[in-house]
Amino acid sequence: MWPFRKKLQQNAKEETNNCVRNAVWRIRGDLDQSLYLSIVFVSFILFFGTWEVLSELGVFNKIFLPSPGDVIARMASWFSEGDLINDTLISMFRVTSGFLISAAIAIPLGLFIGSYRPVQAFFEPIIEFARYMPAVAFVPLVLLWVGIDEGGKITIIWIGTFFQMILMISEDIRRVPMAQIEAGQTMGASQGEILNLVILKSAMPAILDTLRVTLGWAWTYLVVAEMVAANSGLGYAILKAQRFLQTDKIFVGILLIGVIGLAMDQLFRFIHRRAFPWLYH
Repeated sequence: MWPFRKKLQQNAKEETNNCVRNAVWRIRGDLDQSLYLSIVFVSFILFFGTWEVLSELGVFNKIFLPSPGDVIARMASWFSEGDLINDTLISMFRVTSGFLISAAIAIPLGLFIGSYRPVQAFFEPIIEFARYMPAVAFVPLVLLWVGIDEGGKITIIWIGTFFQMILMISEDIRRVPMAQIEAGQTMGASQGEILNLVILKSAMPAILDTLRVTLGWAWTYLVVAEMVAANSGLGYAILKAQRFLQTDKIFVGILLIGVIGLAMDQLFRFIHRRAFPWLYH
């Protein structure tokens, strides 16, 4: 009986492994949280490991590709000089301000564009046209219109995010099923109640995802914004380091922007999971 029982146990184990493997590799399959984090860890190790090897082998001159150790040393010296924290905070302030102003205008306007065809006809074509205008080209105009203070830098970030954001939010609004709107109308809800309690609430998970994506674009426009007569900020530090070929400092600025952007992205994901838990079951 013992060999037969052992064979059954082996078959059961193989079947379990096959089920796990199939669950992982099927389209939109499941992945255990610990396995997911392990894969993330391996990808970062491979990225930095490849960078270190390329740098140490001298594939590229160290002036153009400093090693991760050189970048960490530059970060430490930048921090000890007392400018790193100030540059980081001022850049976060500019990005957050430009992004929040964009969101405050884009959410209500996108709600009306996605809900009413006359509003769509009035705004959408001109916004579609405006979104193809390069934000960089507005830099000299912003200097004239807004000035060289913080308002000019925030305006550049606003220009870079607003037009894309409003179009994406109006699309989120249009994806709300008509059956939900008709159900509200059948129950005698007013137009304001349908907008607020049916359409906006139904589209809110997608809108939060849109805000998360456009926040990343706000960070990409930071360097452009800090070309506007800036004397502080991560983007300004990157541009200044470029003049003196301080590539290690450029890497520090780029990596810091990436880390802060990733942290904000994860904050949005956390809020999304807490606000809409039924989407994760």
